[in-house]
Amino acid sequence: MAMEITGVEHLWIPLPDGRRLAARMWRPAAEGCYPGILEYLPYRKRDGTAPRDATTHPVFAAEGYVCLRVDIAGTGDSEGVFDDEYSEQELSDGEAVLAWLAAQACCDGNIGMIGISWGGFNGLQLAARQPEALKAVVSVASTVDRYADDIHFMGGCLLSDNANWASQMFAYQTRPLDPELRPDWREAWVERIETLPFMAADWLRHSRRDDFWKHGSVCEDWSAIKVPVLAITGWADAYVNAPPALAAHMQAPANALIGPWEHRYAHISKLEGHDFHGEVLRWFDRWLKGVDSGVEDLPDYRTYMQEHFNPTKENKPRQGRWIAETAWPSPNVREVAHHLGQQGTLQAVPGAGEVVVSNPATLGMGSGYFCAGMRIDNELPGDQAGDDALSACFDTAPLETPLELLGRARLRLAFSVDRPVAQVMARLCDVAPNGVSQRITYRGRNLCHDDSHETAARLVPGRRYEVEFALNECAHRLRAGHKLRLALSTSYWPIIWPSPEPVALTLHLEGCALILPERQGGAESDPQAPRAARNFPTYQAEVTRAPSGTSSSYEELDGTLVLESFDDYGAAIDPQHGMEVGSHVAMRYAVHPDNPATATFSSQWRFTFARGDWQVQVDTDNEMRGDRENFHLWRRVVACEGAGQTEVCVKEWSESLPRDCL
Repeated sequence: MAMEITGVEHLWIPLPDGRRLAARMWRPAAEGCYPGILEYLPYRKRDGTAPRDATTHPVFAAEGYVCLRVDIAGTGDSEGVFDDEYSEQELSDGEAVLAWLAAQACCDGNIGMIGISWGGFNGLQLAARQPEALKAVVSVASTVDRYADDIHFMGGCLLSDNANWASQMFAYQTRPLDPELRPDWREAWVERIETLPFMAADWLRHSRRDDFWKHGSVCEDWSAIKVPVLAITGWADAYVNAPPALAAHMQAPANALIGPWEHRYAHISKLEGHDFHGEVLRWFDRWLKGVDSGVEDLPDYRTYMQEHFNPTKENKPRQGRWIAETAWPSPNVREVAHHLGQQGTLQAVPGAGEVVVSNPATLGMGSGYFCAGMRIDNELPGDQAGDDALSACFDTAPLETPLELLGRARLRLAFSVDRPVAQVMARLCDVAPNGVSQRITYRGRNLCHDDSHETAARLVPGRRYEVEFALNECAHRLRAGHKLRLALSTSYWPIIWPSPEPVALTLHLEGCALILPERQGGAESDPQAPRAARNFPTYQAEVTRAPSGTSSSYEELDGTLVLESFDDYGAAIDPQHGMEVGSHVAMRYAVHPDNPATATFSSQWRFTFARGDWQVQVDTDNEMRGDRENFHLWRRVVACEGAGQTEVCVKEWSESLPRDCL
């Protein structure tokens, strides 16, 4: 039976150097010592994540946990200055927070960490530092390799979301502190704006896998994580590679769970809600309370095996079934090579001859938003047939029997190019008899990089090279009558930033093969699939402007293709402290099909805050563009106060950086 709960809407956590972090606590009302659950984020517990927090921590508290939601230094109402994602300051502060919670009278000293994305990252990173109080982790939509599988680079290719995410964090970090909690709010607010790192430039400055990215990448030493980890994500999410990697490499107990979800906790997924609470509680009950909850009998890997569902960019239910592999890697999955043939076939024997891959820079309009779940809608990959028509495609014959893929396909290419900087994008697609092409998985590869991505060199036009790389994880069943397609292109805009010049990539087919992780038939084990989402509390805010979103594309007179989106996240009055918060963002991606150097990204964010006579508006603008030699980044903030919008702080930043084989 659920317990009555109580809590503290705001409290201060002292750090050893005298700074204080802002936090919120939920706990059982009954006196006693309980295990703790920490969520540690830069997204403002007072308003930013308050609606989501209301759906999780009260549920956990009612099951006998002390839950703590903490804002990272320099964010929300926390003191100090924010310096970067997953910095040494963030992680050492996190260790101090864990020690503080463990020492509270209401906590028994056993703490678990929970988080999605940023909180999933730092949960793993803190576990690798082995603080005494941290006994288990639930990490959602995270990564084990900050260079290979975050929002900055993919296979050495630059993701446009490096600029997009930086623009979002810029907008987030320019928001004001709450005068009710920080009498020094105005001075601290201006200081934050003045000292904000130019993250888009800082991240782009590290275009290779150097020590900057190795910091916080737990794959550098799997053995460092000694506590049990439940790793969760969804196939509509960008972060799909970490759960199977953790299940395969960790020495401590680790379980992987991948559903159909986007970048959200599973219980609030727009695609299909599942019982996220039950999964978390079962994990923590075992490792924090010592209850035999059955998690030690879970299969290593539970996943939703998707099937073709006529994809659209709008949110809609998936089709498939839950499966499980008792051990991961699984003896039920074997690698099967399919060779690339000159007639556009995937065949059993090596091909011969050459195929040239060359396409307009606008290819990728069916790609969707890189990290689905962060916009209102219109963000999922749609029918790939239009992009396939511009790509070099290699198909199987229509399948006589179903084919199941589980794991990471690998692509082996022998190639030459006509330009010194080149990249390739590989997509696997499920093509229905009616021609609708659904993306199964994909991945880009910067052909200038070595296998480690630590070094890069310009290519010699005409020279023969070889490369092999893994695509992203997948779980997909192709029905009989469908075809599997490998689609290759030299661009994938707007997900991947294009090379500086149009490229002709020549494939030497005798050295080209697709190695598939084919799952064999046989007796199915119990998938122990998560149940449907249970009832959970929601945030009872007064909505003053409803959310809405639009997305459109058009061609300008000179042929430039433009993709625009507008997401109004609405406005609402907080039921706890009465602050009204509103926000919206407009984004624009543009590139000329014949000139990839014209690629441009821009965004404009606005946040508004009001309570009584206090009003604040913050506008941030961001732009990234390039030429054949350099990238050019610019941003501006205009922070205003009062009904008359008196300017409190106006500042611009700009920086140009060499492309460095991008």
